[in-house]
Amino acid sequence: MPRRGDIQKRQVLPDARYESVLVQKFINKVMERGKKSVAETIVYDALDIAADRIKKPQLEIFEQALRNASPSIEVKPKRVGGATYQVPVEVKSDRRYALAMRWLLIAARSRSGRPMRERLAAELVDAYNNTGNTIKRKEDVHKMAEANRAFAHYGRL
Repeated sequence: MPRRGDIQKRQVLPDARYESVLVQKFINKVMERGKKSVAETIVYDALDIAADRIKKPQLEIFEQALRNASPSIEVKPKRVGGATYQVPVEVKSDRRYALAMRWLLIAARSRSGRPMRERLAAELVDAYNNTGNTIKRKEDVHKMAEANRAFAHYGRL
């Protein structure tokens, strides 16, 4: 990170099927070793499978799952007088969606047995229904922030 000046964020172009920047960012996160077409196939197939299970539009399912999985508050370590406190801070919207996408992928990859598109679809359905590993992770982050609420005043330094 530069000491002076602002960091310019890269503009992500929307994806081909849904014209959504969020879906494109998710495809980029799923992508491994530069194989974007494979990642697109996985994400689009997962959204189709999830839509078949829930009987709602794919984009609506994806956006609701992301909203349900995104944390509103997290803890950051703050060093004060030789002691390190876990200070609860509000999460900015960009980081909120980035964390939700990362957690969805980690949970989907940790499932075993089936192909990635089915694991990702199952995790999206779980996140849509407010269940599953992704939502558990979000709740753990919220519990940690709640437990350290006494140190919230250090966040305003």
